[in-house]
Amino acid sequence: MANTVSAKKMTRKIAKRTAINRSRRSRMRTFVRKVEEAIATGDQANALTALRAAEPEIMRAAQHGIVHKNNASRKVSRLAARVKLLSAAAA
Repeated sequence: MANTVSAKKMTRKIAKRTAINRSRRSRMRTFVRKVEEAIATGDQANALTALRAAEPEIMRAAQHGIVHKNNASRKVSRLAARVKLLSAAAA
């Protein structure tokens, strides 16, 4: 347990920051899940719109330090490749 005033303040700040980070991570995962669900149904148009909405969310999470920027880029790249495969399969 924190004893000094500064340590107590830091625990309050950490708790606040953790809640914000949890919210941002959850938001990012929700957008990614929407893309994956659209891919699973095979709806290419829906998957593309979901990807366009998810990409800025993923990159925003990277900017805020929720995920590493390389991790975010990899997520976007892999999702885009899977959406692209849908259009190839449909054609």
